[in-house]
Amino acid sequence: MAKELIQQSVFEKLKQTDETGNEFWSARELAKILDYTDYRNFKSVIDKAKEACQNSGYATSDYFVEFNEMIGIGKGAKRQIDNIRLSRYACYLIVQNADPAKEVVAIGQTYFAVQTRLQEISKMQEYTRLTDENEKRLFLRNEQSKQKRLPKP
Repeated sequence: MAKELIQQSVFEKLKQTDETGNEFWSARELAKILDYTDYRNFKSVIDKAKEACQNSGYATSDYFVEFNEMIGIGKGAKRQIDNIRLSRYACYLIVQNADPAKEVVAIGQTYFAVQTRLQEISKMQEYTRLTDENEKRLFLRNEQSKQKRLPKP
């Protein structure tokens, strides 16, 4: 249990928030945590997750936002690398499609499943506090639009 809590805090520490308050994870950072030493190997996991997203009827561009970033390569030099900004849903799909033989992947699957369920419970509690039917419809519409898009960097 203690090991699981340590790993969960690692996933939480990786989480970033953009200027509008949306949470996201860096694909390159997630790859390292999930024990993929070569990012090229992790890209196949991302591709499987994108396929699952698309087959579920969602636009992958809403959950997997590609961008470039500059990294230092020594002696002050920099180079541009590709990366992906991942939503919680994208991370969930990634850990579901990652190598299950890795212990950290199993821990990640549990983490994202539990966090997703906690958010669902929180939203339902908020929803049940509303009394007016119009308030409930507006709440659900707003929640759906929030879930729809991950802003581009």
